[in-house]
Amino acid sequence: MKKKNLKIAIIGLGYVGLPLAIEFSKKRSLLGFDVKSNRIKQLNSKIDITGEVEKKDLKNAKNLIFTSDQKNLKSVNCFIIAVPTPINKNKTPDLRPLLKASKIVGKFLKKGDIVIYESTVYPGCTENDCVPILEKFSGLRFNKEFFCGYSPERINPGDKKHKLKDIVKITSGSTPKVANFVDSLYGEIILAGTYKAPSIKVAEAAKVIENTQRDLNIALINELTIIFDKMKLDTEAVLQAAGSKWNFLNFKPGLVGGHCIGVDPYYLTHQANKLGYHPKIILAGRNINDNMGNFVLKKLMRLMKQRSIKFKESRILIMGLTFKENCPDLRNSGMQKIIEKLATFNPIIDLYDPLANQDELSKLYGKKITNKLVSNLYDIVIIGVGHNRFKKFGIKNISKLCKAKHIIYDLKYLFKSSETDLRL
Repeated sequence: MKKKNLKIAIIGLGYVGLPLAIEFSKKRSLLGFDVKSNRIKQLNSKIDITGEVEKKDLKNAKNLIFTSDQKNLKSVNCFIIAVPTPINKNKTPDLRPLLKASKIVGKFLKKGDIVIYESTVYPGCTENDCVPILEKFSGLRFNKEFFCGYSPERINPGDKKHKLKDIVKITSGSTPKVANFVDSLYGEIILAGTYKAPSIKVAEAAKVIENTQRDLNIALINELTIIFDKMKLDTEAVLQAAGSKWNFLNFKPGLVGGHCIGVDPYYLTHQANKLGYHPKIILAGRNINDNMGNFVLKKLMRLMKQRSIKFKESRILIMGLTFKENCPDLRNSGMQKIIEKLATFNPIIDLYDPLANQDELSKLYGKKITNKLVSNLYDIVIIGVGHNRFKKFGIKNISKLCKAKHIIYDLKYLFKSSETDLRL
């Protein structure tokens, strides 16, 4: 396929697909497709609820057409699939969005077309799970009549410094010729350069271990935090001292959520289990991170008892509900489990997060949402997410929200240990 004849469609316009569509639109005309018609209406109104794309970029995207009508995919010959790959309640891969997207694309595949996947998966998923769907619905043969590539997303939601074009992009293809084509295509928009992996499986494995490694590093610090708590040591003070050595890795304790770090390791362990190997370290790390909410609550309850603050008579403000700082994404937020457990003790709970999508907040938490901060009202304030806006608001103003006898619990080290009552 010649690049000059390309007609590209980005399938899935979330945190990954939309920035990709915007960058490609600076070089080429293309389609942005999403099955959610409401998402298309928002984008056509120059609104991006993910916060990953500036309104001016949407306004200036003259070469980009947004659609939820599958018929518009007829003329496309290069499909880039960037849909979510979550896990289910059993913590195993939920491939339904990926397979649904493959089915849609399969209906419109023609001889010589290329399908490139960006979604995070386990090694082998593209060729073993997605390709058969493409073959079934297209009636075409893989690597003879159509081809595939894999270039895993590396978007860091909420990060304004490391954007799509500034992060090295791994590329791969189902044949050497296709691999070169995919690498060259992404080279048009990625300023940081590309890295061509020797196979699709290598590229899949490289992506899934990126977040697995990060998950394990955080798990180590979380376990150290539990140990230091028993030793009555301030974790941040210990980390700062250890960080004086050049090769000490800079990780902090915290709740691990979102659609990447708290999810991707399960894709790897799922495949390992299928192959007869039960991962130990990876799942141990996941267990530690998944249970940090219990540690947070135990610390809170201990101090509440010391200060004679009872749940049933208390009013609690939770500041921050998204899965990470400076990001509106609520998926798999570590705060959700804490809120659910707090609710069993029947306190009055107010939830505040000006960055989160308010409609989604209301669906999740209903009447607990507040948009106003009232002085002298709270027995307990939990700073659950380290939004820059909270830091700018300042500890003095947060203290003014509290009653004379209160607890301010800073889970994100936004403020000095001397300025709060509890920290991780």
